[in-house]
Amino acid sequence: MSTTHTARNGPLTGVRVVELAGIGPGPFAAMLLADLGADVVRVDRPGGAGLGIDPARDLTNRNKRSVLVDLKAADGPATVLDLVERADILVEGYRPGVAERLGVGPEACLARNPRLVYGRMTGWGQDGPLAPTAGHDIGYIAITGALGMIGPDPDGPPAIPANLVGDYAGGSLYLVIGVLAALQHARTHGEGQVVDAAIVDGTAHLTTMIHAMLAAGGWQDRRGVNLLDGGCPFYGVYETSEGGHMAVGALEERFYADFVRLLGIEDAAPARHDPARWPELRKTVADRFRSRTREQWTAVFDGSDACVAPVLSLGEAPSHPHLAARATFTERDGIAQPAPAPRFSVTPGTLRTGPALPGADTAEVARDWAVPTLKTQEPEA
Repeated sequence: MSTTHTARNGPLTGVRVVELAGIGPGPFAAMLLADLGADVVRVDRPGGAGLGIDPARDLTNRNKRSVLVDLKAADGPATVLDLVERADILVEGYRPGVAERLGVGPEACLARNPRLVYGRMTGWGQDGPLAPTAGHDIGYIAITGALGMIGPDPDGPPAIPANLVGDYAGGSLYLVIGVLAALQHARTHGEGQVVDAAIVDGTAHLTTMIHAMLAAGGWQDRRGVNLLDGGCPFYGVYETSEGGHMAVGALEERFYADFVRLLGIEDAAPARHDPARWPELRKTVADRFRSRTREQWTAVFDGSDACVAPVLSLGEAPSHPHLAARATFTERDGIAQPAPAPRFSVTPGTLRTGPALPGADTAEVARDWAVPTLKTQEPEA
């Protein structure tokens, strides 16, 4: 585990962010900004966000500060606008129209602060037939084609990639890219704007390379039959003798040569360039992997260019020698968690504080941001 740093020296030091509390991709995007040094103030509502997670363990609220504001109270919107006046970025994840009804929509916020970057995180986007409806990651990635291409069995259902592809890759990361690009524009031209980050848009964008391969005839529009979706026997996952698994990605010729040599099937492996013999090759590889444990195969392939890795659980990952050497995971208050990423040579992101407890920083933020109206908001007991 790495040593926790305390200095506020990330590349976004000095950037002020208002986060209107929500769940999922919005908080994660704000966490990423906070990890990179931004002063993120999360505006929590009395009673909490309804996620049911102990706030002290909600890691997406690390490196932030929290104030309590009831946006439905008479003075609630005005208090948020006081914060907005002093902010560079606002992040919200309400359904379209909700922020406007609460009095903190883009028009009201940009009237108070014309340089503000107003980041909107939704699944369907701010317009379109589905915009007003509820949704979750699985539905967003379903209509973009991303879900349909994931899984090794062309005749079975797609594999569900947790909520990483939609919520966080297609959602949070695109929101962060968007608000930082808009911040650059605001600082250059003095002009704020609204960033409409829709998970469907980001997820579709992630499939650009696959669409290119499809257009070029190098990808079939069905899962489990292509080079990168489990259809290829030298790009897949295999079970070991004790029930573990090894991931194989030996695509290039020289890496494949190392793979079959170390696996011990150099003389038995069918021609890899003949897709008609892929089922035979897959069986040969699978039978061989089942002859040893995951630990034994890990030792066999360790340090090679065969492109083989053990499939680890979330609990096992922090102890992997490579991740431990890079301090990819860290620990704070007894909780193992991913360290800030990516890395910077001059202004590293840091883990400064644990999860912000709702309302715990009201007085401090009121002082630091010069918003005296916050002092009337007290955290719940």
